[in-house]
Amino acid sequence: MNTPIFHLAIPIKEIAQAKAFYEDGLGCQVGRETDRAVIFNFYGHQLVAHTTQEELTPQNSIYPRHFGMIFSTEQDWEGLWQRAAARQLKFYQSAKHRFPGELTEHRTFFLEDPFYNLLEFKYYRHAEAIFGGENLTAVGDRE
Repeated sequence: MNTPIFHLAIPIKEIAQAKAFYEDGLGCQVGRETDRAVIFNFYGHQLVAHTTQEELTPQNSIYPRHFGMIFSTEQDWEGLWQRAAARQLKFYQSAKHRFPGELTEHRTFFLEDPFYNLLEFKYYRHAEAIFGGENLTAVGDRE
């Protein structure tokens, strides 16, 4: 393997609900599964959903914790946005076009899974903004 694969573990309450959201809703392939956890292929990365008995509560904001995917084409971003809408997934924030005309210009939307995990999906107009633009100060929402 030349490119490392990112691994993320998230809390869930029920495997069937997780599969309904991630497999049926987002189109993630299911990997190994037990009665306590399920692995999803999250766009080429490993997302492991572990059941927990701890109380899961809604977040007050997208900050500080959320995860997601940055698409390399606007068509792929648009396709997932349409899929999520068609499958009536819960939008935490609807689609936005942020920072138009700037290096950091991007399209974004947030989903909330049944366990209050927030997911952001982005497409940057300028790929160099993903890791570059060190001289810029805009990260997240403007106050």
